[in-house]
Order: sequence, then structure tokens, then C-alpha cells
Amino acid sequence: MKHVFTAVAVCLVAGTAHAEDVNLPKQVTWTAYGTGSAGYNQSVAIGAALQEATGVNLRVLPGKNDIARTEPVRQGKVQFSANGVGGSFMAQEGVFQFAAPNWGPQPVRVLSANNGGTVGLTLGVAAEACEKVGKPGCEGFTYADLKGLRVAYVKGAPSLNVNNEAYLAYGGLTWDDVERVDFGGFGDSWKGMIDGSVDAAFASTNSGRAYEAASGPRGLYWPPIDPNNAEGLKRMQDIAPFFTPMLAKVGATIDGTDGTMTAGYAYPVLMTYAVQDEDLTYNMTKAMDQYFSSYEGKAPGINGWALDKQNMQWVAPYHDGAIRYYKEVGKWTDADQKHNDMLVARQAALMKAWEELKAEAPDNWEEAWAEKRREALKAGGFAVVF
Repeated sequence: MKHVFTAVAVCLVAGTAHAEDVNLPKQVTWTAYGTGSAGYNQSVAIGAALQEATGVNLRVLPGKNDIARTEPVRQGKVQFSANGVGGSFMAQEGVFQFAAPNWGPQPVRVLSANNGGTVGLTLGVAAEACEKVGKPGCEGFTYADLKGLRVAYVKGAPSLNVNNEAYLAYGGLTWDDVERVDFGGFGDSWKGMIDGSVDAAFASTNSGRAYEAASGPRGLYWPPIDPNNAEGLKRMQDIAPFFTPMLAKVGATIDGTDGTMTAGYAYPVLMTYAVQDEDLTYNMTKAMDQYFSSYEGKAPGINGWALDKQNMQWVAPYHDGAIRYYKEVGKWTDADQKHNDMLVARQAALMKAWEELKAEAPDNWEEAWAEKRREALKAGGFAVVF
């Protein structure tokens, strides 16, 4: 805990920028997905707006996966992360890579999130691959047609891999039905889409990598989902409960069209840890809102950061500093607070269960934690997911 406050103190000593009573250190550091990702591109656009308006230097450190983006925040080396559902919800839950003995449930906190509603988060397919299943031009291609094709798996990125698994489930498939191709990072998986080493990979439709793939020789196709396919959606949401059907209107091959029906969730999610300085978090949240007009439209899908698009009852709790700001602007209700308190209690129950299991030191850690976690959630009256 000490190192987090030390890092903040050092930044504050370095100097403070004053603009419309937003007080931030001269330099603030975020992590984000790698260069070319939607999260990175949006972070850079936000940083440019802050630099111009306040003189604050927003340093963006690219990370290949959820662990790489979250670890610097946990260590106190970075104040915030433009993370995904992996580094927020899955980290909170202590599942997948976050179920490793050196991780466990994390006390993550949200500041704000991009709930654009126009950017899909989906499994893209190289248009060339459609020909392999006898559907040239991808006409009539569905997720069920991925059977036997090569699908990307990114090491250390549970959010990407679970999302892929959810789309496979929508199509009635599992990882056993496709050829899994492992990559070291998000960007690598999309290089594979371009160079022909994989047929399908996950991305936001507005990712720079997706635009690059769409303009490449193999092309790009986003298979649509049917919002009326109740069975398919149930299979998808059983694996990834944060997905909801939505019409994507922004992205590679989508811009300028009537849109493509897909699924989505909040991304990026600006998060930190509970121990982060409340004043710093308050001012970062305020800056995201007050300077929205300065970065609005400056990157594909960036407009989802608007205050009126914030979901105050998401799957991970908000930081006290963020709550203070939202109360000031009249965007925080008693119902929001009740939901937030429940999520904080959920985290506490999971972390308590984790510490109890560590003391027991079972040999079969993975199985033991899955059972312990399930029992803790049931005992606390919380929803059991994963």
C-alpha cells in the first residue's frame, strides 16, 4: 500500500496543473492495450486533450495482455489503466489468469468507462477464411462455420480468450471444435490475421489493427449475431455475462453502413486500485468529464466516455474519489451506492476466501479455489459466475 501513495506523492511534488479547478500532477501514467488498439488510440487522444488544456502529460504504457496492464497498477508504478473486462471484472473475481497463486481477487475500482454503444467487441474473421467453408464473400457465414478453422488465443489475456469462447459458444462450438493458435499479445494475434497464420481473432470493431486487417489482402468480416437467438445468447452469456447484443456502427468495414449486429460491453474501463489516492482519483474522473469536448471525436468510438453514457451499476465498484465527483454533478443515486456497497462486499468475501485457502495450502490449488470461491459467493448471497 505504501508504494502507491509514495508514487502519487512524488508526482504531486513534481508540480500541479490548475485548470477549471482540476488538479492533476504534471505527469499521469496509464497502461493500455498495445499500440494500434482502440484502448491505446483513445488514451493517446485523451492525453493530447489534457496536454493542450492543462499542460498535464498523460503517459500511456502499452501492455500485451490483462496481466501486463494490471500488474503496474498493482505495484503502484502506474496510477490508472485503460483496461478491459479482464483487468477489472475478472481481476475482481480472481478467475482465469487471476486465479494464479500470485494473484487472487483484486480490490479494483472504476473511475469511468467507455459505454459507447456503437462499437462492437467481437470475433472477427479473415474474409479469405470464409472460402475454406464454401462461403466466398462470407455470405451466410456464421460463428458455427468456425468449426475446424484457426482461432487466436492470447496468453495472459483472459478477457480476450473468454470472449472468443463466448462467441464460439454462441455458434454451438467449443475450443475443441477449432484449431487454437497461441499468441503472445493482442497485436500479435492481429498480425496473424494479416499474415495468414490465424483465421479469427477478437477485437473492438474500431481497433486500428482491425482497420489494418480490413485493408489487407485477406480482408475482414464480422459475423453478425441474432438478438432473437435466445439459445445462442444464453450460451454466450453463460460464459461471458457482461455481453449484451448491440448494433455496431463504428469500425473497420462498418463505417458508413447501417451497422452490424454484434455484442458489446464497456471498453476501455479506466480503473485503479482501492488504495489509490482519493483526491488524485477524484481529479482524474473530473478531468475525463470536463475535458470530454476536447477529445470528443478524436479517435474511433471515443465518444462513449461521455458522462451521460456512464453505467453507475456495472460489475465492478467505483472508487470513492470517482463517487465524490459523480455526487457533485448529480449523477450518483442511493441505488448506485447500494449496488456499489454490494460489489465492495463481494470483493471482501472473495479476498477473505482467498486468504483462508492460502492458509490451508491445498495441493490442487485450481480445483480448491474454484470450489472455495463458489462457496464464498453462495454464502454471501452473491451471484455465482464463471
